[in-house]
Amino acid sequence: MVDHLANTEINSQRIAAVESCFGASGQPLAVPGRVLLGEGILTKECRKKPKPRIFFLFNDILVYGSIVINKRKYNSQHIIPLEDVTLETLPDTLQMKNRWMIKTSKKSFVVSAASLTERKEWISHLEECIRHLLMKTGRQPSTEHAAPWIPDKATDICMRCTQTKFSTLTRRHHCRKCGFVVCAECSRQRFLMPRLSPKPLRVCNLCYTQLLAEKRKEAEVDCRQPEPICSSIPGYEPSSGDDSDKSDDDKADQWPADTEFYTSKVSWSSFHS
Repeated sequence: MVDHLANTEINSQRIAAVESCFGASGQPLAVPGRVLLGEGILTKECRKKPKPRIFFLFNDILVYGSIVINKRKYNSQHIIPLEDVTLETLPDTLQMKNRWMIKTSKKSFVVSAASLTERKEWISHLEECIRHLLMKTGRQPSTEHAAPWIPDKATDICMRCTQTKFSTLTRRHHCRKCGFVVCAECSRQRFLMPRLSPKPLRVCNLCYTQLLAEKRKEAEVDCRQPEPICSSIPGYEPSSGDDSDKSDDDKADQWPADTEFYTSKVSWSSFHS
């Protein structure tokens, strides 16, 4: 499909249309050899609540953003290199079905499709693109992934001390290492994790202790790890945070206390041919 569509006028027109929808806030997407293979609306599990997002699958990157006017205007563009992507199928919850996780070294999040068939199509096309890209570059599949953030509504109390109850005045925070929802007292520490950000990030007390121990151990054996390969693609942002959550209504239903989130064990999409 990629060979057939590469350097064709229809492919150029499709990519130009996507660029036009993102406008000046988006990054240029047209590069030699890049092919737009499919697009569709998926539900992304964001920090505040699940929200529809537009996704575009290219042969080398995955692009998504917020929908302002469908097929006419999108914003908050995110670009993820496919060679850094690992997929994991997830079980259904009462609120969300046909889920899977998109894991990368800088950002991990959960999406869901409108049907089981649609999920299979997305995963199949993503895996095929990833496989071809890794073969082409000679890279091994990524083994380090950012922790997905547990949704705010998943818990009313701090997931570390289990004592602090969240309220309008007592806000929720997220540990950048484990993704847990924690209180301010349990996440006063910051730790530099170059893979995620050039600045020290908020971590919970438990993760801070573990990270310190790992750092001391590395210093003792003087075993420096190779520098991570960073993407030069603009818009590939760190963290698994809330994309454009600020402007949305936060009055979401509470998640059941027994909901399992990231364990191993109206939408439309199309793929171009």
